[in-house]
Amino acid sequence: MAKKEKAKSPAKAKKNAPKAASKADDVRGKSADELSSELSNLKKEQFNLRFQLANGQAENTGRIRTVRRTIARIQTVLTEQRRAAAPKAKKA
Repeated sequence: MAKKEKAKSPAKAKKNAPKAASKADDVRGKSADELSSELSNLKKEQFNLRFQLANGQAENTGRIRTVRRTIARIQTVLTEQRRAAAPKAKKA
């Protein structure tokens, strides 16, 4: 009987694959003004989605989660940019 060859698992195959750009990297490529306007638009959309959900009119409930996470991603990048621009305090 011949020995069976072990098939490589998909997880190990991906380990050597080049890393794809993350959503946060896309957000980091934008300026603070662009991020602020996008954040404002997403907050309006989130409000409308919550309103639709409360009234039972929401068709795509998964969009609520996506919008919420995108808002958090943008807020994180804006905080990173503010911290990088602020002068570093000297330790005493």
